[in-house]
Formats: sequence, structure tokens, C-alpha cells
Amino acid sequence: MRIFVFKSDVDAKLRAFAGDLLGSKLPDQFRPWRAVGSIAPDSEPPHQLPRAHIEKAINDHGFQLWRMRPKAKVA
Repeated sequence: MRIFVFKSDVDAKLRAFAGDLLGSKLPDQFRPWRAVGSIAPDSEPPHQLPRAHIEKAINDHGFQLWRMRPKAKVA
């Protein structure tokens, strides 16, 4: 499965994975969504997120949401 990656323009830290380039099943309350990349079927998702969990969520719900963590501050 090719996984498409989206960023919410409403919440800068919110990202989503979806199974279609349009993100047609992404939640309306966080629209607009902007496609920011894709993950090939033989590639690993970013940030060590488990591909099997992402694919299950897409199959069950049409998407999976995730938040970017704040970057660690350098002392």
C-alpha cells in the first residue's frame, strides 16, 4: 500500500496518513489538509511509526492521525 502523508493547516503539529492522494477521508475539523509526501509500499514510515498499525488504521478508518513532538531545546 502506498501511504500518503498530510499536514493540517489548522494545527501545525498535526499530521495524517491516508490511503489516497486527495485525503478524502481525513477529518473535516482539521481541514484544510495539505499533501506533504508519500511512502512507497517497500519503505518505512517516518519517526519509527509501525507501518502495520498505520495500514490497519487506514483500512479500518480511512486515515491515521499523529502529532509532531516539539523539538528538544539545546542547552
